[in-house]
Amino acid sequence: MSAFLGVASSLTGRRWIGPGIEMQRQADLLEQATALPRALALVLARRGVAANEAEGFLAPKLRDLLPDPREMRDMEQAAARLLSAVKRRERIAIFADYDVDGGSSAALLIAWLRHFGRQATLYVPDRIDEGYGPNEPAMEALARDHDLILCVDCGTLSHGPIAAAKAADVVVLDHHLGGETLPEALAVVNPNRQDEDGALGHLCAAGVVFLCLVEAGRQIRTAGEKGPDLMALLDLVALATVADVAPLTGVNRALVRQGLKIMAERQRPGLVALADVARLDSAPAAYHLGYVLGPRVNAGGRIGKADLGARLLSTDNPAEAQSIAERLEELNAERREIEAAVRAAALAQAEDRGLEAPLVWAAGEGWHPGVVGIVASRLKELTNRPAVVIGFDGDEGKGSGRSVAGVDLGVSIQKLAAEGLLTKGGGHRMAAGLSLTREMLEPAMARLSELLARQGAGDAGPADLRLDGALMPGAATPDLVTRLEEAGPYGASAPAPRFAFPDMAIRFAKRAGESHLRISFSDGIVPPIDAIAFGAFDGPLGTALENHGGARFHLAGKLDINTWGGRQKVQLRLDDAARAGE
Repeated sequence: MSAFLGVASSLTGRRWIGPGIEMQRQADLLEQATALPRALALVLARRGVAANEAEGFLAPKLRDLLPDPREMRDMEQAAARLLSAVKRRERIAIFADYDVDGGSSAALLIAWLRHFGRQATLYVPDRIDEGYGPNEPAMEALARDHDLILCVDCGTLSHGPIAAAKAADVVVLDHHLGGETLPEALAVVNPNRQDEDGALGHLCAAGVVFLCLVEAGRQIRTAGEKGPDLMALLDLVALATVADVAPLTGVNRALVRQGLKIMAERQRPGLVALADVARLDSAPAAYHLGYVLGPRVNAGGRIGKADLGARLLSTDNPAEAQSIAERLEELNAERREIEAAVRAAALAQAEDRGLEAPLVWAAGEGWHPGVVGIVASRLKELTNRPAVVIGFDGDEGKGSGRSVAGVDLGVSIQKLAAEGLLTKGGGHRMAAGLSLTREMLEPAMARLSELLARQGAGDAGPADLRLDGALMPGAATPDLVTRLEEAGPYGASAPAPRFAFPDMAIRFAKRAGESHLRISFSDGIVPPIDAIAFGAFDGPLGTALENHGGARFHLAGKLDINTWGGRQKVQLRLDDAARAGE
């Protein structure tokens, strides 16, 4: 495939790939049959949407896409046990993971129980002292004081800890990869159990919990009673789905789309307070869930008190929400500082080892377990390869990995654990966690690299930049951006539209902060468009555009709307550039 606009190597070293002939033909058919803007037709063609499907795709209805919860094993039993606990006024505990998905899952259950005037004990393990998932002391203690324990976003591999909770019934609501055997729980609801067909494997844990509440609602109606309004809970499902990088396709797309509408109503005190401390002055989009709100919810579990995120999301007290949100804001600032130091050390080590192998990895003494996953994600983005980053405390190392499309990291990590090369390991396709000793480190990473190579990791060079087409500034209107949003929300497996503006003149360029760049550009016909390139000075992009010397450039990025003083202007989030005519 020839390079789009002839850009074989951009300022960031990437080849630009535009829509192929078949995709352009499909866009032609869509444009002719629907009268949609050409840019939107190109986006729909890339998503594989036919002309007769366009209307339904642009206005998806959750009721048409929501699966029957009973398609998942143990679901009826799990919902029935939850309802039984409510009716009998039994003591309920929720054991939740410390990330956004776990916190949102716990908050869903707490809000649902509140409708019935019931409360639950919330238990979130400390990342450093207890690690991921249920542990035997905690589960044994909870079982002594409770009749039902709900494990959310964890528990599928927790055979020993669940066995230790023999004094209570345990229900697992999870989405992580299952092993060959399941723990002896009353119910294990997980679309990624080995005896499931994987049709719902794209759900995050909060999606699984939501479907459990849908099934509970069905059972309530069958009994002739009325349950809570589940639609009002979709803001939590949306937050978890985006923050956990679940693919925004099928029912996930509909859940997030509806959840964003609920969130815009500002009814949940925790999310209102969090948006306010983050200075979010517009209705949230999927981007804000993943990059603004999600990291702040996660900050408590990463470097602070593990239950802060779940408490924020579940509280109905605005004053408590404000207090927790402010604390999470402080912790998130601390997290960024810690992350920057670990990222620099990990990148230097990975570069010394070489960035061309199937696996990029780094390990260091004292690297905070709360940031190794973020740093692994940065290495993955930089190299287009699976990455693992491990922090050691004495002889014990805890690490996190992130993968690239087409490479299942979770199954490889599980295989290492089964082979005895890790003390503990699990996850899903795109992310995984692991524990190991120093002696295990080199053999484990060598074996993991071998397993990932078999899946094609390391075959790709720097990631190509995929573009939906070319636009001229005159076509980049607020109305077009609004229409493009109809094909969203965008995120994992549904990348946001990216367009190239060919042969543009830079009218203004100025560094913003330490590493960002603000520019305006024009074709000389219509007024200039503003653009911002985040992290531009972390590579060659910022310097080249700041010192443009009157040269013209092809510019590529994503369109959004900047609202200031009640006025709306189109802005380009600049991803890449190339000198025109080269």
